[in-house]
Amino acid sequence: MKTLILAVLVAFSAALWAGDKECADCACPEITQSELAKAIEAKQVVLIDVNGTESFTKAHIPGAIDAEAAGADLAKQLPADKGALVVAYCGGPKCAAWKSGASAAVEAGYTNVKHFKGGISGWKEAGGTVEAAAAH
Repeated sequence: MKTLILAVLVAFSAALWAGDKECADCACPEITQSELAKAIEAKQVVLIDVNGTESFTKAHIPGAIDAEAAGADLAKQLPADKGALVVAYCGGPKCAAWKSGASAAVEAGYTNVKHFKGGISGWKEAGGTVEAAAAH
């Protein structure tokens, strides 16, 4: 019985952290680089950076919220409009840490939550603007 439970947990964990676009547990759809750039330009998106404060201080997409620094107060930094576009991102395509930021937004009642699979590395590779921040 313990072996069966362990096998199920391992399988579930692998699926959870796979980061695959088609994975069954990915409730938040992806947003493309161009869609994200347009939303940023139109000031119609709130970004959640889940890379950690050390990474955030070095480079993040302009206007992003540092999820680690925000901690339990992350939802307080999101807009009052629960239908606002909220995009979570992490390090890159193989990183699934974005799910923690997206989950926090969904749990706070936001209905238009997406993730940017390219992450900060994909954003920079595509020529996207980044900014540094003072350490908290």
